[in-house]
Amino acid sequence: MKSASEDYNLDRPRAPQVSRVLTASKVFTGRRGGIVDDGAVVVVDGKVAWVGPRGQVPDEYAALPVEDHPGATIMPGMVETHAHLGGFAYNAEPGVPDPEVHDSAWHALSAIKVARQLASMGVTTVQSLGARNFTDVAAREAIFQGLAEGPRIVASGPQITATGGHSWPTGGEVDSITQIRHMVRSHHKAGVDVIKVMATGGFGTSGSAPWNAQFTTEELEVIVEEAHRLGKHTAAHAHGTQGIRRAVDAGFDYIAHASFVGENGVTAFDADVADQMARQGTYVDLCSPPSYPAVEGETFTPHAKALYDHGVKVVVGHDIGAVYPPSAYRFGLMQMVASGLPVEEVLFAATSRGAAAVGLAGVTGVLEPDYAADILVVGGDPTERIEDLANLEEIIIGGRTFHPDFMPEFDIAQFGSGDSGYPLVQPGGLNARVTWIQRRQRAELHPAD
Repeated sequence: MKSASEDYNLDRPRAPQVSRVLTASKVFTGRRGGIVDDGAVVVVDGKVAWVGPRGQVPDEYAALPVEDHPGATIMPGMVETHAHLGGFAYNAEPGVPDPEVHDSAWHALSAIKVARQLASMGVTTVQSLGARNFTDVAAREAIFQGLAEGPRIVASGPQITATGGHSWPTGGEVDSITQIRHMVRSHHKAGVDVIKVMATGGFGTSGSAPWNAQFTTEELEVIVEEAHRLGKHTAAHAHGTQGIRRAVDAGFDYIAHASFVGENGVTAFDADVADQMARQGTYVDLCSPPSYPAVEGETFTPHAKALYDHGVKVVVGHDIGAVYPPSAYRFGLMQMVASGLPVEEVLFAATSRGAAAVGLAGVTGVLEPDYAADILVVGGDPTERIEDLANLEEIIIGGRTFHPDFMPEFDIAQFGSGDSGYPLVQPGGLNARVTWIQRRQRAELHPAD
């Protein structure tokens, strides 16, 4: 088996790892209380070597070049815990007579594009929670081995789902415990980092009922058992309260969405389930559809404050590539603040806690010695004003400066209108929810037998 190498001889070689001293008005380390005024971060051989006040940099680093950023904040690179690399590939296809021949390559190229765009937003680590043909694994390897530049990727490959269930086109359909074990083991063989399951239906698959569970608790327990045996963490897509409860009971490490949609199609927060998630240390992203019927003034992270108030480990995951484009990353952070979370709490969710949620605790997300030099230099002070994250002065991934792609401004008013520059996957489940409720209403008005 070929071993991974970072020494490919390409006509366009990778950006070099640069040992240096970064200084700024403030350093946010990703730890609680980890604010250093007039601080410095020393980077050596792709890792953080020292962090502290500018005037106390050890003499052993005196010969390193110094990059000063007055009026700026140095902070860990951010984490997107819920993306679908290659997801936008479904919205276009190669202009050839038989595009299916190029399906894997097309999705892989789309995955690289989405990954680069996320890096351009300051995301230095991305967890891909569903990709056809294991193209997120291929993208991870391409970036690691120097064939492309981009963020660290934690890859799941195709989501495990029921036959005809949510996201069945990615190729992970199962219908028995035996098939579940085989699918988890096949994913392991293909090189995934995380096992993702569709515990409920979803809003993006026609005919899917997001409020209904797709697996029993016993089936979900088998997924956790097999994944943990193989050293992988687990993530469960769960909109409906029934499926959320089953995934939490089964011991899943991460819940995507946690929308708390009931059988009547209405979103209703379940405090008991939230308390159980808090006790178990379950990580939860906040990418949830709005309540139906609509709630006036509701944010795009409708349960953020309730989950936070119950002590749940909320993280930053936007369903990038399936619903939102990479340019929406900052918008999602601002929505968390608008939902009532403290700014610093949102930064923890986007850095140190996000890294732990994707299995990279002790590797990235914190500015301390021996952590990867995944670093942002931000003009202003994002610990006070989350909007300052728009002022990216430098993006460093593994000690290498990443040169960002041009990114359009995300405008929620134009999102999905055709004018945003991003095609939107039509949320078939949202239509199904309306149909479901209307059918109940008609039944209630129907004459009794």
